[in-house]
Amino acid sequence: MTGWTPLLAAHAASALICLGLGAHVLLRRTKGDGAHRAAGWCWVTGMTFVATSSFAIRDLRDGRLSLLHVLSVVTLVSLVLGIRAARRHDVRAHRANMRGSWFGLVGAFLGAVAVPDRAVPTFVVTEPLGALAAAGATAAATAGLIALARAGGRRRPGERAVAVSSGRR
Repeated sequence: MTGWTPLLAAHAASALICLGLGAHVLLRRTKGDGAHRAAGWCWVTGMTFVATSSFAIRDLRDGRLSLLHVLSVVTLVSLVLGIRAARRHDVRAHRANMRGSWFGLVGAFLGAVAVPDRAVPTFVVTEPLGALAAAGATAAATAGLIALARAGGRRRPGERAVAVSSGRR
C-alpha cells in the first residue's frame, strides 16, 4: 500500500486520539465516576475501531497479515476482559486489562513512527504542514472528547466518586 487511504488516515487519527484519551483516563485521580466511564467508553470505542481496522491494513507483508495483527487480537480480548471486569467490580483486573491495552497502543505507535518508510514518518517528512494540521486536529478532537466526558459524566444524585490509588508514592 502506498500513500494514505481514507481507512489508514482514520486508523491513524483514531489511534492518536486513543493515545491521548487513554492517558487522560489512566492519569485521572478519580476513577469510577461518570466522567471516567464516559471517557472510557469513548476510548474503548476508538480502540475497537483501531484494532479491527488494522486487519484491512496489510502494507508490511504485501497484503498478508503480520505479527502486528496479533496485537490487535490481544487488544480486542483485553478490551472485552476489561469491560467484563469493570462490570463485576473487579478493579484490579479492569485496571490491568485497560493499562495493558493502552501500553500496547503506545508500543504500536512507537513502531509506526520508528520505521522511516512507513506512512506516518513519510507524511511528516513530505507534508510537514499537513502533519502539523493533523496533529492539531487530533489534539482538538481529544480535548473535545475529554470535555464532553466531563460534561456528560456528571455524577448522579447519591453517586460517589472513587479515588483509586495508582500505587505511586
